[in-house]
Amino acid sequence: MRPFIPALVPVYAALSEPVYALTRLTAGAFLVPHGLWKLFGITGSQQEMIAFFQAIGLEPAVPLMIAVGIVEVVGGACIAVGFLTRPAALAAAVTTATAAVYVHLPLGFYVEPGGVEFSALWAVILLMIAIRGGGLLSVDAWIGREF
Repeated sequence: MRPFIPALVPVYAALSEPVYALTRLTAGAFLVPHGLWKLFGITGSQQEMIAFFQAIGLEPAVPLMIAVGIVEVVGGACIAVGFLTRPAALAAAVTTATAAVYVHLPLGFYVEPGGVEFSALWAVILLMIAIRGGGLLSVDAWIGREF
């Protein structure tokens, strides 16, 4: 594909990996607090989270909450640094897509009333990371192996 402004090609090439690493770092790091809530009650009540899982029919609530919390804390940290990036991002994409469809979609599109907009965006970003992998600025690249 020919660019409209050829002079920008080296700029895009130079920024592609750092911006991707920033996207991956942000996505992973933003998952961690959600998992800390589920696993340790940091930033919110575990009992409220269990009650929420039960209220929307996610049973058994405690093991599911722990599993999602592990994906968010461990997977989020792995995504952030780019270690085991693909499996971590795929697990996070699945849990986020599940939340988008199961919890948020019934509330509509827009994020303000709790709709699917934000969670669906996160699911797609995590899916993109799962497909692309860690990138050049990652632990996966540093060790020279990835899934």
